[in-house]
Amino acid sequence: MRVSHLVKQAKKGNKEALLQLIMADKDAYYRLAYTYMGNEHDAMDAMEDMIVALYEKIDQLQNGEAFYSWSKTILVNRCKTLLRKKERFLPLEDERAPSLAALTDDNPYRDTESEMHMQVLLSHLNAQQREAIELRYVHDLSYQTIADMTGAPLGTIKSRISQGIQKMKVMIGGDRYDNDRGEVTGA
Repeated sequence: MRVSHLVKQAKKGNKEALLQLIMADKDAYYRLAYTYMGNEHDAMDAMEDMIVALYEKIDQLQNGEAFYSWSKTILVNRCKTLLRKKERFLPLEDERAPSLAALTDDNPYRDTESEMHMQVLLSHLNAQQREAIELRYVHDLSYQTIADMTGAPLGTIKSRISQGIQKMKVMIGGDRYDNDRGEVTGA
């Protein structure tokens, strides 16, 4: 599937081409929305808003090859908008608690024990560091894509990730590993 070809078709009004583009990366969209929203229902709402925005704004996309980073940026912005609206109306119970569907075995996005430990570590970081680290290591996005999505300079993104990782290293017992190859440098 050539992304730029499908984007050209979508710009001409071919809804099927746009649907093919979205469906090709639907799991990544869901994981990204779930990371921000914290529950299945709100993640699906954000994805629905993203799809409507993509349909309305597809003609504004200049580079067809950039469709996925562009669409994920739209999704992140929709998530942030929905979260801001949600803060205005405080729920009676904590809606950010994992839903029952998120914890069942048939849900591929369920929390595993190691993911829960990582969430505890991430919860000790500031919001910008947590966001940058999740986008980089959970969603495997490039530094430049993260900078484009968040509107922060590239150097700032790199600093947030570096500082966040340093904080997490301290939380798990220090700097036992001197490099990314896993060589033990201290006893």
